Amino acid sequence: MIFSSTGLSGATLVDLETREDDRGFFARTFDREEFLSAGLDPVVEQCSLSYNRRAGTVRGLHYQVAPAVEAKLVRCTRGAVLDVVVDVRRDSPTYLQSFSVELTADNRRALHVSSMFAHGFQTLSDDVEVGYQISQAHTPGCERGLRHDDPALGLVWPLPVSVISSRDASWPFLAQ
Repeated sequence: MIFSSTGLSGATLVDLETREDDRGFFARTFDREEFLSAGLDPVVEQCSLSYNRRAGTVRGLHYQVAPAVEAKLVRCTRGAVLDVVVDVRRDSPTYLQSFSVELTADNRRALHVSSMFAHGFQTLSDDVEVGYQISQAHTPGCERGLRHDDPALGLVWPLPVSVISSRDASWPFLAQ
């Protein structure tokens, strides 16, 4: 695996290092020791899959607070998404700064998101699947979120928002 900085300490791109032959290729997508060596949280407590019917769908921006903070490894396995993270660590020099990257089934990239980063994405095509490896089980009462359209964040989504949950559309603005 190839680990690359995003400019935000706590968000790391993970690219495959493929071994190719006549059959195609083989690559590791997760290795505990390599993640530890790269300074990333290698714990996987839960794996989840998100299926999204329509281009323009927005999920997020989600995170969990103590005692259930979570790190995630996110990969798009079908279609394409613009994946976005926002640093919500109040003591961080990059507090409320964001990073976005296109994750696609074709580029096979993943984004490792450390705890206390809000995470979300917008689908860039129909019939998109996104897989998550998560360090902490979903814990009701610890979920938090940021609005995808909060002016304080200045996020730019490539498509008009076609579908969003009522919960994601109702997170308070940071100015509130």
